[in-house]
Amino acid sequence: MNMIIETFNQTLMITGFVFVMMLVIEYVNVLTSGAWQQQLTRTRWRQYLFAAFLGVTPGCLGAFIVVAMYSHRMLSLGAVVAAMLATSGDETFVMLAMIPKEALILTGILFILGVAAGFLTDAVAGRLGLLKSEPCGELAVHVEEACQCFPRGRILAQWKSFSPFRTILTLVLTLFVLSTTIGQIGPPEWNWVRISILLVSGLALFIVATVPDHFLEEHLWNHVARKHVPRIFLWTLGTLLVMQFLVEQLHLEGLIQDNLWAVLGVASLIGLIPESGPHLMFVVLFAKGTIPFSILLASSIVQDGHGMLPMLAHSRRAFVVVKLINLALGLAVGGVLMMLGR
Repeated sequence: MNMIIETFNQTLMITGFVFVMMLVIEYVNVLTSGAWQQQLTRTRWRQYLFAAFLGVTPGCLGAFIVVAMYSHRMLSLGAVVAAMLATSGDETFVMLAMIPKEALILTGILFILGVAAGFLTDAVAGRLGLLKSEPCGELAVHVEEACQCFPRGRILAQWKSFSPFRTILTLVLTLFVLSTTIGQIGPPEWNWVRISILLVSGLALFIVATVPDHFLEEHLWNHVARKHVPRIFLWTLGTLLVMQFLVEQLHLEGLIQDNLWAVLGVASLIGLIPESGPHLMFVVLFAKGTIPFSILLASSIVQDGHGMLPMLAHSRRAFVVVKLINLALGLAVGGVLMMLGR
């Protein structure tokens, strides 16, 4: 029962953060008439550097941001590969505590590999015409007055009209902020993850409270809240429950064998699991000197914590492709380093 409650709370945190990020992204995009999006998408190298930077940020929040931007066609598939290859999820915190020097080296390697892998992915995908991001057509930027973001002088009148959509979204976001503040959702202690969630959620509350009815109903309610949030929640909850069951029943730690090549393969395959926990065993094994750096690096390349879970709600094909790309790179890089005795 505790496992179900913990998984449910984790699902609420992931879904809530992705939801508020989508609100903020759409708000900024409309507010700037897409100018910041054009700056970001003007050169692919900016995307790779930006995505890889978000990826190496400890935790899964950066990866969630990249997926949300990809779903709005602001980043390429290569940028998603860069972020997911660069991220080590929540295990980054553990590595910084247990093996700080090696963790910094690993982070630098993942950042460089992520940028390179992002470039190669888009180059190959461009030649083959594969997997262009499917745009959210319902979130197009309008030029008419109805799509203004901050209608000065009309905010109080909007609240007096008592839109049910504004009321529902305000209550939901308020409950999310309060639950996060007291530790019922998200990290149990005050850290940068909780602070980041609260800052973005506070901005989302401001957006819901001030945008005009047209923007609120068409963009935030009909599209983001009704279309995206249910799918993200159900896919995240279902995947976490299944993965939690498999990890506990299969006792994945027992798959570690004396043969290092077998361990390399097992570590890479376990990295496919969209969950941060299994990767932790390889961090501990490396800290104890049981496995070489090559296996830790391969595991870090393939695994992306919970970062790719929201992608299941947007494009399951892209989810599989990104996972397979990182698996191939993890096995290749880990194998080369192992042959070099690293």
